[in-house]
Amino acid sequence: MQEQYKHTLLFNTSFMSLSQKTTAAGNKQYFFTGGGEMGALMRAYDWHNHPLGDMEAWPLSLKTTLRTILNSSFPMFLWWSESFYMFHNDAYLPALGKKHPDALGASARDMWSEIWYQIGAVAEDIFQNGTQFYAEDMPIYLDRKGFIEETYWTFSYSPAFNDDGQVAGMFCSCKEVTDTVLNQRRLKTLKDVTEALTLVSTLEEAGEKACAIMSENTSDIPLCGIYLLEEDSGEARLLGQAGIMLHETLLERPSLKEQGIADPLLQVLETRKPVLVKYSDLVADKTKLTAEQQDLPVALLPVALPGQSRVVGIIVAGTSSKLDYNTNYEDFHMLLGRQIAISFASVHARSETERRQAYMSEIFMQAPVGITILRGPEYIVDLVNPGICEIWGRTYEEVIGRPVLEALPEVADQGIRELLDGVYTTGVPFVANELLVKLDRNGKLEDVYINFVYQPMRDEQGNVIGIIAVAVGVNEQVEARLKIEAMNKELLATNADLDNFVYSASHDLKAPISNIEGLMKVFVDFLPHENLNSPDLQKVLSLIQHSIDRFKRAIADLTEVAKVQREDNHDVARVNLKQVVEDIQLDFEPQIKEKQATIETNVSPEAEIEFSAKNVRSIVYNLLSNALKYSSPARLPHIVISSELTPEFVILSVADNGLGLNPDDEIKIFSMFKRLHDHVEGSGIGLYIVKRIIENAGGHIELETALDKGANFKVYFKR
Repeated sequence: MQEQYKHTLLFNTSFMSLSQKTTAAGNKQYFFTGGGEMGALMRAYDWHNHPLGDMEAWPLSLKTTLRTILNSSFPMFLWWSESFYMFHNDAYLPALGKKHPDALGASARDMWSEIWYQIGAVAEDIFQNGTQFYAEDMPIYLDRKGFIEETYWTFSYSPAFNDDGQVAGMFCSCKEVTDTVLNQRRLKTLKDVTEALTLVSTLEEAGEKACAIMSENTSDIPLCGIYLLEEDSGEARLLGQAGIMLHETLLERPSLKEQGIADPLLQVLETRKPVLVKYSDLVADKTKLTAEQQDLPVALLPVALPGQSRVVGIIVAGTSSKLDYNTNYEDFHMLLGRQIAISFASVHARSETERRQAYMSEIFMQAPVGITILRGPEYIVDLVNPGICEIWGRTYEEVIGRPVLEALPEVADQGIRELLDGVYTTGVPFVANELLVKLDRNGKLEDVYINFVYQPMRDEQGNVIGIIAVAVGVNEQVEARLKIEAMNKELLATNADLDNFVYSASHDLKAPISNIEGLMKVFVDFLPHENLNSPDLQKVLSLIQHSIDRFKRAIADLTEVAKVQREDNHDVARVNLKQVVEDIQLDFEPQIKEKQATIETNVSPEAEIEFSAKNVRSIVYNLLSNALKYSSPARLPHIVISSELTPEFVILSVADNGLGLNPDDEIKIFSMFKRLHDHVEGSGIGLYIVKRIIENAGGHIELETALDKGANFKVYFKR
């Protein structure tokens, strides 16, 4: 830039000698040719009545300099004579603002009176002594838009010479750098806010720090405040405030439901856009404010969390009375709002993370299982909860930060190291159930049964960096299981003895009852004929025979039970259920006709099973017999026999509309010698036999019933 100014000076000087050779004919308006708007104004100006006089009398150096200025696209001006009469080009017009076009030919002392205290002495020195002056990013407060405006300039002042080589004025080449300086200043504020809010942990801290940083840039933010909107209370809570113009504090908790101060805040919420108000609109006591303070423009900036449209806060940012609230200013406020919104989001996310961590820690500490994290190949105990300490019989202080085999030396030779190494090196989890470990608890080795999982813990690259162990002490369960197993063993032995008794009784009682029956016949044969026809004797003999018959049936049933319990299924064959049902239905034809029963069969031809043929027949016979036997006197019997095929079972259903049962008696119906209806003959072992047959073959039987609604027996034959 300085080289350019030096070139201009040399250019002006070179024309001094040329002035001696130029004729009067050259002193026309040729030097005003072109030059845009200012060239036209200079040509049209009444110079005859100006102190400088007609243009024809102007020094050639002045004309030449003006021609150079007018035909340059770089802002330049010339102040000529000791009165500093003003000349400038079109590029300089933005600097003049409202002073244009009056500035042409006017005295700089008058036209720039508001800054003459700043630049007047420099200009006077150059005119008097021929010195030079250069400045970069110099602040100059101009009155060019109706208010004193903060501007910044880089410029050079240099002497302008007349034809005699004497200083006759001052030449300036300049550039406004206001936007550059303001942007740098605002970027620094944004950077400082970003850095300050990086590690804040609460919204209150974020508000206070953000306001403190913003208040350092008083030129752009003479006052500031940050409100957090609270939906529950319907209020805006002030998180922080600062600034040199903050003579009356902002309201701590303005209600968003009341008119007045809340109105501009509500406008921000509704539009989600910045709103400009006066400072006096935001304070309760306006009498404490000066006129300047009352009219101070304040921007209310919405704060919305990233990715959301809902406004969660409002920034109160005072604007400078010395600057236009233009696009650059708005962009600065937008970036400021975004940065504070990001900080709010970070605080919220950090708070949520801390809450979750605290929650997880609470769960971890209260977990009903033992949990520990073992780090590295030495299995350093990084984390333990009370559950694992209880299992180990150690305190937290005794194990934390130590290798687990050092904290529990008694397990070193019990294969634990090998299990840990296996999981660590292969990355394959290990699961153990009821593993017996001897642990030193209360000063002595105790047998401890543990269910546990060793789960490999990996880093982001998938490398195993430790082991997560989850364990449950199961001593009580193991002891209970062992007791149950012992009881089951005793029960099996008892059942075997009972089976043997039933088998023996079914055989051993046959001979005595046969002998009794034979003796009764002999006894009858020896009775006199006249006594034999006695009604009383006949009644007694009938009762005795009836008891003998019942005894024989009981022995027959016991024999059948014994066969079922000792069944080895040696006659297993492919059995078609449809054929079995049809055969047995023929056997019951007389009873069906007698009871006027309806038998509906829907058994699939595909319903085939591998089973003992006689046992299948016994099952179907018992179920159909019961359906007929226990029919309701209130309605004709209706029996439905159907089948269903599943991947695991062939299901045979026998449903009736008979007497039915109380569902609470379902267990009793399958017990030996249990009869829930006494109006018909029976020993009460039929369904017991059916249940034993089907369960011995890996199936089961189910009952759906309701009193006076009938019963539905479902037999599940394993395929």
